[in-house]
Amino acid sequence: MKSWSLFASATALVALLAGGCSTLDEQQREWIFQPSDRSWGNSEAMSQGMDDVWIDFESSLTGEPARLHGLWLGGAPETEDTPVLLYLHGARYNVAGSAPRMRRMHELGFSVLAIDYRGFGKSSKGLPSEDSAREDARAAWAWLAARHPKQARYIFGHSLGGAIGIDLASRVNDESGTIVESTFTSIADVASSFKWGWLPFGPFITQRFEAISKVKDIGAPLLVVHGAADSLINPTLGRKLYDAATVPKMFVLVEGGSHHNANSIGQAQYRAALSQLFRMKEPPVETASGADAPPKPAPLPQPAPPETTALRPHRLSGQAI
Repeated sequence: MKSWSLFASATALVALLAGGCSTLDEQQREWIFQPSDRSWGNSEAMSQGMDDVWIDFESSLTGEPARLHGLWLGGAPETEDTPVLLYLHGARYNVAGSAPRMRRMHELGFSVLAIDYRGFGKSSKGLPSEDSAREDARAAWAWLAARHPKQARYIFGHSLGGAIGIDLASRVNDESGTIVESTFTSIADVASSFKWGWLPFGPFITQRFEAISKVKDIGAPLLVVHGAADSLINPTLGRKLYDAATVPKMFVLVEGGSHHNANSIGQAQYRAALSQLFRMKEPPVETASGADAPPKPAPLPQPAPPETTALRPHRLSGQAI
């Protein structure tokens, strides 16, 4: 991802030059989303075997038909005990670029639906915005709920997708939990953390992504994961987002984790957190002979007990919380 310091400095300069509200808004949308049909490295190869999904809906923003492309990585066989996850990716790369992270979440026990927002990949063309991405997330959630009504459903967002996921969680009441990784409190806070953050560009930000105000409205447990070595989104922003939540919650700091690999090197911490916070059982493991162990039916993940409304995170091995 290009450094968002470009956003901070360019926003201030454009504002000072009075470039016009419409142009400024479009520039921000381009800088923030960086929409494309590119994948991260050779990650597209890891999407082989995933099923293509198409989600059609009428956009209330444009009044026109919209189509989202997604990838589905389901369990075999899938039962009511298998939780499903809506994966919302970050900026710049298409949904295939998230295939490695999708597979890791699948290994943790989820069936996964990941989507491209409009303007990315094979989804409807156009320059995405905060509002259109919110609408896309709602459409994908409705699709998932219609096809998996009896299964526990979770929201996952990486980076920018985390802010979109927090917004979605604040608007629905049928999620079993929300997971955000390498995300932030607001675009203004991100911009302020860069070299040119002292410039007075705040009033000119049109794509605000105020996750800090939305997180107070979610009603299911929240897991916030951040890499301690994240040089793009400062870990303090993830911690502030966690602090603002009022539901049962956990903050996992992955030592050595960057903006892009916290999910990979923090897999063991993820597994422990899912078990502690969401009461998820680990998926079957191989026996000593190499054969799959008989699957044990797992109950639907239950929220933490009522008395743990401000659940204190447990210290997981090898991490600082």
